[in-house]
Amino acid sequence: MARKIFIAATGMNSGKTTTSLSLMHMALKKYDRVGFIKPIGPKPAEYNGQVADKDAILMARYFGLVDDLPLMSPFVLHQGDTRRIMDGELSREKISQQIFAAIAELDDKNDFLIIEGAGHTGVGSLLGCNNARIAREINAAVLMVTGGGLGSVVDAAHMNLALFQKERAEVKAILVNKIIPNKREQALDYLDRAFRPEGLQVIGGFNYQPILANPTLRRIANVLDIELHASEEEAQRIVHNVQLGAASAQRVAELLCESSLVIVNRSRDELLVTLANLYRIEEYREKIAGIIIPGVGQISHITQTIIKDSGIPYMRVGRTSSTVFEMINDDVSKLTVEDTHKICLITSLAEKRFDFDAIDKLFD
Repeated sequence: MARKIFIAATGMNSGKTTTSLSLMHMALKKYDRVGFIKPIGPKPAEYNGQVADKDAILMARYFGLVDDLPLMSPFVLHQGDTRRIMDGELSREKISQQIFAAIAELDDKNDFLIIEGAGHTGVGSLLGCNNARIAREINAAVLMVTGGGLGSVVDAAHMNLALFQKERAEVKAILVNKIIPNKREQALDYLDRAFRPEGLQVIGGFNYQPILANPTLRRIANVLDIELHASEEEAQRIVHNVQLGAASAQRVAELLCESSLVIVNRSRDELLVTLANLYRIEEYREKIAGIIIPGVGQISHITQTIIKDSGIPYMRVGRTSSTVFEMINDDVSKLTVEDTHKICLITSLAEKRFDFDAIDKLFD
């Protein structure tokens, strides 16, 4: 039987997967057999002909656990499944059996098992398997992951704690991510004082870092479902700013910030040529991550030639500039196994930020 830790969160995008990946990395230094499971997978993807949750695929591929992927993602939520459950086309009982059977099998074959919940604590209630119920049924103590801040963290944590308390699941600690670096000690001190009456330990997670929070060029290409013309190294570049190239070429150049992705309509030949030529200059390579060229028509032959010769990463998309801008801003970057730069940074930071022995002891 494995030592089990349930990774919950106050909501989406608080850093559950980053935390799970960090704990997997650290646990493998201490335990021979470390497993992972995402009982309810809200983000389906396909790998080797099998549909599984994106986070489970990431863990399986990165840590060499592909053979266990069916167990690591026992139930994937597809569009319309909630209605099928309500209509009786999908059985809550069968879903529960599927989930708990997978957890039991991984429990038997591992020394340490990480169970990553989906979204906030109540996710899965319609299935009869919300996060709190799963944690209680498998007798796993809970590590609740939050974003940064003070009042918002305390408020969100207490809303989620209520359901764990109702289900009689034990929450051991609060792990705080996205901390402002120069306020780290102060923030953790205040949060420790806020949660001490609840008997909860506060653990400092990752500081806020754009390289972790922002998407790579490859991620943006995947979100837009378009081809990225770039080298492997360039595809992993982190985009810190997305800029609409609506002003004059000179003004757009003046407004460039660190690692900007510029959206330029295909008819703006002068701006496309300017950015391509600026990309050849070392000083501007730090500012220009690449360009996206919306529009359905062809780019002029000479402009296309200049873009290709410059080596600037670029993408063509048959949508309007405003639609592309909205799609990128609405997306929240999710880790994939191809994001090797990000993953290496996460694992190296985990070794500095996480006292795994202390966490392991806390969840004994």
